[in-house]
Amino acid sequence: MAVNLTELSLPQLEGLKTQLDQEIEFLTSSIGQLKVVQTKYVEAKDSLNVLNKNNEVCTFWIHMSLTCSSQMYVPGTLNDVEHVLVDVGTGYYVEKNVEDSKAFFKRKIDFLTKQIEKIQPALQEKHAMKQAVIEVMNIKIQQLQQSQQASQTAGTTKA
Repeated sequence: MAVNLTELSLPQLEGLKTQLDQEIEFLTSSIGQLKVVQTKYVEAKDSLNVLNKNNEVCTFWIHMSLTCSSQMYVPGTLNDVEHVLVDVGTGYYVEKNVEDSKAFFKRKIDFLTKQIEKIQPALQEKHAMKQAVIEVMNIKIQQLQQSQQASQTAGTTKA
């Protein structure tokens, strides 16, 4: 059932605008969160590109957090550059070879991209609806002001 915006009162339009603002905020936040996760997957996938046989015996400094408040750098070496542990969610790690890991991250990135693409049209639609509500509100406010001015003018001409 479609409602004609012009049939709604100003308080109803204001309520609808508030609801649309909340929905827009939620969708925008959702897209932002998906993009943050997507960026982490892209960074994880890109970090796999530095693993090669030349790095296998190389000593490097690794950043470690021993507790919530202390962080330190310690020397480390890579013993195996062909296998990595991948966080697959909820605290579970799976050992995978580098190519399988890249494929895993690519699937995750593609999935998140599709989710963002699904939300984007809904967000655009909510923005368009909000704009239409604002336009109708402005028209109603102008009509109200004009009728008030007309009644004031009629009141002063009778006196």
